[in-house]
Amino acid sequence: MTKEGIYATGRRKESSARVWIFSEGSGRIIINGHKPTQFFCRDDLVIHMLEPLRATDMEGKFDIKVKVKGGGISGQSGAIRLGIARALVEFNPELRKALRKGGFLTRDPRMVERKKYGQPKARKRFQFSKR
Repeated sequence: MTKEGIYATGRRKESSARVWIFSEGSGRIIINGHKPTQFFCRDDLVIHMLEPLRATDMEGKFDIKVKVKGGGISGQSGAIRLGIARALVEFNPELRKALRKGGFLTRDPRMVERKKYGQPKARKRFQFSKR
């Protein structure tokens, strides 16, 4: 991979991903030192992560390096997806319209609801007993 790359950050739930894309590439993707299929044990997460590239017909044109931490594998996949989309806009601002239409540039604001006291979970209640 070349030294000069375009950097973007993506976040989802508790995960944050730092994404670098390198323009002269063969389509190689490295996530925390692993291939995507090794890092994400499920193929649907790899497909979800690469949707911005497919929507803009840029698949296989970039080398991508990702450092992701926090959360679970689903949140990490979403964070990488947002990071890739932001990096593509940085690379070519004309792609913004297509990415915006697909919803790839919107950060998902949903977070885990906090646990309340007197309850086992956020909304679950202990069993009510009349007697």
